[in-house]
Amino acid sequence: MESAPGHSGVGEGSSSSPRREPTPASSQPPPAPAPAPPSRYESQKRRDWNTFLQYLRNHKPPLTLARCSGAHVIEFLRYLDQFGKTKVHNAGCTFFGQPNPPGPCACPLKQAWGSLDALIGRLRAAYEESGGRPEANPFAARAVRIYLREVRESQAKARGVPYEKKKRKRQPPAAAAGGGQATGAGESSASSSSSAAAAATTAASGSGSVGGKGSDAPPGGSPSS
Repeated sequence: MESAPGHSGVGEGSSSSPRREPTPASSQPPPAPAPAPPSRYESQKRRDWNTFLQYLRNHKPPLTLARCSGAHVIEFLRYLDQFGKTKVHNAGCTFFGQPNPPGPCACPLKQAWGSLDALIGRLRAAYEESGGRPEANPFAARAVRIYLREVRESQAKARGVPYEKKKRKRQPPAAAAGGGQATGAGESSASSSSSAAAAATTAASGSGSVGGKGSDAPPGGSPSS
C-alpha cells in the first residue's frame, strides 16, 4: 500500500516529461520573404540606361562608355527629339508665344524640357551605380547643364504645348428627342382625360346625392291622413 505514492510520482514525472523535450535540431527557420518588385523609378532608370547603351553601340563610329563625354550626351538628347510629343513653335510661326494654339502648324515636335531634365537625373544616377566615377560622369557635365537651360528658356518663350484632341460631346439622336416629345404629349393628354373623367364622376355623384334625398321618403309619397 505504501508503494502507491511512489508509483503515482513516476506517472507524474512521465506525464510532464514531453513538455521538457528540446526542440529538434532538424527544424529550419521560416523562409525569407520574397524581394519586393522594383519601384517605378528604378524600372524607368534601368530602361533609360539600356537605351543609352544601345545608342552608344549604334553610334558611328561606335562609342564606349569610357569615351563618352557631355557632347555625346547632348547628341543623345537631340536624337530623342524625334520621339517627342511637345510642339515647340519656331520664331516665325504665327502661334509663337501662344499658350494654347488654336490649330496645328508645321513646327516640329520635341522632347519637353521637364522630360529631358528628369532623364538626365536618372542617367546620372545609373552611371555611378554602374561603377562610374562621379568626377567623370558625362551626364553631370557643364555643357549638359547649359543645354538643358537653353532648352527650358527656348520652350518657355515658344510656349510649346502638346495638342490635345477635344472630345466630342455625345448628342442624343433626333429620334430620341422626338420620342420624348411624343411621350410628353401623351402624358399631357392622359392628364386631361383623367381630369375630365374626375369632373364627370363628381357631377354624377352630385346628382345621385340629390336623388338620394328624395328616395329617403317612403314609397308612394306621403301617407294619407
